[in-house]
Amino acid sequence: MEPVYLGILLIWILLFIYAVAGSIDFGTGFWAMYYERRNNVQASRIANNFLSPAWKVTNVFLVLLVVAFVALFPGAAPTLGTLMIVPLCLVLLLLTIRSAFMVYAFSTEKYSRVLTLVSGICGLIIPAILISILPAAIGGFVTVAGDQQYILLDGLLQSPAFYTHIGFGLMTELFISSLFMADYAKEAGDFDTARTYRRNALILGPLTLVIAIAAIFTLIPEAPWMFDNFMDLWGWYTASLFAFAIGYSALWWPSKNRELGQPRMALIFTVIQFGLASLAYGMAHLPYLLYPDVTIYNSFTNETMFHYLLIGFIIGLAILIPVFIWFWRLFFKDKAYLQSDGHDY
Repeated sequence: MEPVYLGILLIWILLFIYAVAGSIDFGTGFWAMYYERRNNVQASRIANNFLSPAWKVTNVFLVLLVVAFVALFPGAAPTLGTLMIVPLCLVLLLLTIRSAFMVYAFSTEKYSRVLTLVSGICGLIIPAILISILPAAIGGFVTVAGDQQYILLDGLLQSPAFYTHIGFGLMTELFISSLFMADYAKEAGDFDTARTYRRNALILGPLTLVIAIAAIFTLIPEAPWMFDNFMDLWGWYTASLFAFAIGYSALWWPSKNRELGQPRMALIFTVIQFGLASLAYGMAHLPYLLYPDVTIYNSFTNETMFHYLLIGFIIGLAILIPVFIWFWRLFFKDKAYLQSDGHDY
């Protein structure tokens, strides 16, 4: 495989990991707020129990993603920097606010209600901002005047693809987090809460699929080149739909607990479905990072630098992966923690 494709594959892997981890993290923050407002104390407690350790880890992958992208594709930094400077600054501001409340709210009960409110609102706004970068990158929303680049914000806000992509991002976030929380509650032995989150997943699954299809078809008038590429990748989307069908049906598979299904299998196949669909979306976007001027070829770093960067990322992941496995077993497999109040840890 050519170095440039190895580079973009690494970017996709980091993006995919952050998308899944972020969906679970931010979505759980929303559910904690939602169920606290509905006085479902147990569903909110289970969500906050997960958030207590998890929020510290998720953004590690965001940092790795940004560093990897700038290092591997430095030629794209000026143009994409213009496109992403506002959304990324907003995301960093919201992450700072959310993190500050996470630190202080878990230290004192006084701010616990404010925490769930801030975490829930940020859990919707941050993914919406991040996903809005995708429709902006299909081209036509950045113009050059002299040496300056400008975003055509009016055109972007009038784009149907802009809103369908945001809708898809939010539905995916809530669907994946519902499946995860159903499995998390089941692991904790709280089967009533697991059934509550399972009901959410049953509703959100079909909605996510419908909005995903709408997001693809809204590209026809704005990015026909990309839609044509989608048609050539129909096999990937067929496999994606097949994985979705298996995952969604797993919510009815036989289990020891009535009306609970197999949420873990549903989550696994949904993540596989999301991976196949996002990989196909990325391939349909190639070779462009920003249509029509910025491609993976004219923005890629030199091969010598690429090899050094690749070695660095391999060493870094070799250190991080065992740490994450240990972290997972410490907080998400330990029965004492699962059945406790996360504020005590």
